[in-house]
Order: sequence, then C-alpha cells, then structure tokens
Amino acid sequence: MSSTPQDDIDLALAYPEPPASPLWHRTGPKAPPLTPEQQRRNCELLLLAQHTNRPRSPRTTKTLAEAS
Repeated sequence: MSSTPQDDIDLALAYPEPPASPLWHRTGPKAPPLTPEQQRRNCELLLLAQHTNRPRSPRTTKTLAEAS
C-alpha cells in the first residue's frame, strides 16, 4: 500500500495539459542561423551576466513594527 493518504493526492495532475495556444507557434520563415561571431558574443554576454552582482535595494534599519 502507498504511504500517502488518498486525500493528499493532487487531482490536477491526473489530467493532461491543455493544448498550446496557437500564438506560441511561429508562422512564416525561420530566423537565419546565428553566425559564429554572434554565438561567441552571446556566450560572452551570458557568462558576464551570470557573474555580475545585481544591485539590491538598501535595507532599512527599522524593524517592521517601527516602520508602521
């Protein structure tokens, strides 16, 4: 027997996903393939973005109770 009670089963998982919207399907000519130079540049930008610290909003020193 299963150790999961029947009440805990998510019934939404029992149904298939709805079909994709037609807006997701591209019509018309395909985009031209990227040149090796474009691929290299994209790779450099991706690596840079992954290692760049993103600015964060400054935290206040007040507690939540003091702020309200």
